[in-house]
Amino acid sequence: MTPSEIASHIEKLRQRLGEVKEKLSDPSIYSRQDECRKISREHQKLEDFFKNFNSWTSSLAQLEENRKMLGAEQDEELKALITADIQNLENETPVLEKKIRLSLIPQDPNDSKNIIVEIRPAAGGEEASLFTAELFRMYQRYAESKGWKTELLDLTTSGMGGMKEVVFSIAGENAYSRIKYEGGVHRVQRVPATEASGRIHTSTVTVSVLPEIEEMEFDLKPQDLKFDVFRSSGNGGQSVNTTDSAVRATHIPTGISVASQQEKSQHKNKAIAIRILRSKLYEIQKAAEDAKNAEAKRSQTGTGDRSEKIRTYNFHQNRVTDHRFGITIHNIPGILDGDLDDLFDQITLIECERKLKAL
Repeated sequence: MTPSEIASHIEKLRQRLGEVKEKLSDPSIYSRQDECRKISREHQKLEDFFKNFNSWTSSLAQLEENRKMLGAEQDEELKALITADIQNLENETPVLEKKIRLSLIPQDPNDSKNIIVEIRPAAGGEEASLFTAELFRMYQRYAESKGWKTELLDLTTSGMGGMKEVVFSIAGENAYSRIKYEGGVHRVQRVPATEASGRIHTSTVTVSVLPEIEEMEFDLKPQDLKFDVFRSSGNGGQSVNTTDSAVRATHIPTGISVASQQEKSQHKNKAIAIRILRSKLYEIQKAAEDAKNAEAKRSQTGTGDRSEKIRTYNFHQNRVTDHRFGITIHNIPGILDGDLDDLFDQITLIECERKLKAL
């Protein structure tokens, strides 16, 4: 962004702050809880921005004034005080400037949304199924540490305690902003419990992270949907339900289908299938729109593509390596127990630095 573009953007933010304040002054907004929360969050973000912006401009003005005073001052004692003040301001202004530039980075509109996560084994047979279950537990534990709510949407288990597929939602403040970079292929290197010779195996698991989309945000036309019902089944085809309660929802124009058999109620399974299908279709539409902008596409990192190996969990070396961001952490037990904040903080910082360079 050029200086004139930044100035124009800041002026728009100032106008928006006025509009937001006006909306919050209307008593009727407090009867619309969702809108009120959204506007309140935006108000706080804008207030924080202008607090930093005003401090930064004030520091720059004070710095310029002090430098002029230093050039004209004859008293050595006063010169020392002015010099010390200049050093403090020179340390302070870059920090404030960085905060402002970070605030100018376009925000992902989905950052505040809840998420739907799908985890499936890819290569490695039963070992991949076991690691699928471990990743599910990892995200569950992380959500618990944040006070977020986890809801199991669909699950197919394997014979040895692993999972052939697990789909779940996480509801919590800014859940998508924290977990969105988890999408992709997770690789595990270890000696499987099923391996008698002690050889290290490499297995892979795919993780998909979707922002949960509300009905008002993405309209699914009834005429575009086809529903099939079938009997839920467990391991080896064993029936776990005596009625046709499982539901498969298919979006006819795209052919994309989602099945849900977690609940005993056909109605609940249908609602779950629609939730997942809506988020999948939204993500496909968003990806198509992003692909139209070649520059935006080139600047993406960690796109969440399932063919992209994003992380390796090497048990022999107690090492977790994120390949996109060049991060290595030697604490597999902690990571798998949901201690993910250090990893997520580093990813967020690196991503912000990349976006700042693009600015």
